Amino acid sequence: MILQDIPKIKHTDSNNFFLLCGPCAIEGEDMAFRIAEKVLTITNKLEIPYIFKGSFKKANRSRIDSFTGIGDEKALEILAKVSEKFDVPTVTDIHEVSDAEKAAQYVDVLQIPAFLVRQTDLVVAAAKTGKVVNLKKGQFMSPEAMKHAVQKVKDAGSDKAWITDRGTMFGYQDMIVDFRGIPTMRQYAPTVLDVTHSLQQPNQSAGVTGGRPDMIETIARAGIVNNVDGLFIETHFDPANAKSDGANMLHLDNLEALLSNLTAIRKLVTTF
Repeated sequence: MILQDIPKIKHTDSNNFFLLCGPCAIEGEDMAFRIAEKVLTITNKLEIPYIFKGSFKKANRSRIDSFTGIGDEKALEILAKVSEKFDVPTVTDIHEVSDAEKAAQYVDVLQIPAFLVRQTDLVVAAAKTGKVVNLKKGQFMSPEAMKHAVQKVKDAGSDKAWITDRGTMFGYQDMIVDFRGIPTMRQYAPTVLDVTHSLQQPNQSAGVTGGRPDMIETIARAGIVNNVDGLFIETHFDPANAKSDGANMLHLDNLEALLSNLTAIRKLVTTF
């Protein structure tokens, strides 16, 4: 499962799904600490292995005036502070080859964005850091095609790869999750379901991505029933005013009830 290779990871013997959870982007130290503390309290209570997620920059934006970050070094330092303060591992996404070595000095898992997962140099650079590499399935790719992305990590000398499904394009402005892909991708690597990005509604005429947060529990439940190894959920205490992806994020106040339900389903599923 590779969880044991991640520093500070807890509850690895709970037989629960693991969780990558946090804000879309690091907006500041206080907001990062507030979210991390809340999620950690919940996951400790439910014995869920937890990795704090936060993007140190947002390179893929619809409009040039969209928020891209507070500064690379500043955001990465906040991720390191979260890890130190709460004794929790962290994950962030990278967009350029030069990001890999830089981000690897601060976080425990490097994430390859879906639009970039075919970029060989980027995947290889991430693998060569020795960190776990979370490969997001391209919205335009079949589950079967992800075996090649995993193989690139292996060919670069690492066996530390995950696959994350974040939905597949359905027309121009919607996403759909094909749950047949989960058992397929689990043949290649531990598989994560990105619940919140799977509910995006991109390419809106206003240049701001929409979403369906009301469907978060529906998608998450289906993922657990289909034996996904981990879940990816973006959350914020004020999604309406989040600087990135607020339209499809889960309100922080709703996280505990959701994870409690999912943990109960997980226990039921694993009895069969």
